[in-house]
Amino acid sequence: MSKLIGMLVVLVLILIAGGGVYLATFTIPPPSAKIVKVLPDARFPN
Repeated sequence: MSKLIGMLVVLVLILIAGGGVYLATFTIPPPSAKIVKVLPDARFPN
């Protein structure tokens, strides 16, 4: 039983390490949609 728990812990650690490597090397594309918002002058006091 302890062998099974040890193998599961190792598997979880490998999955976490693999996910970290994937996130570190994967290039996430920036959002390409433009946002146009008009801000009224009243929001900026002089």
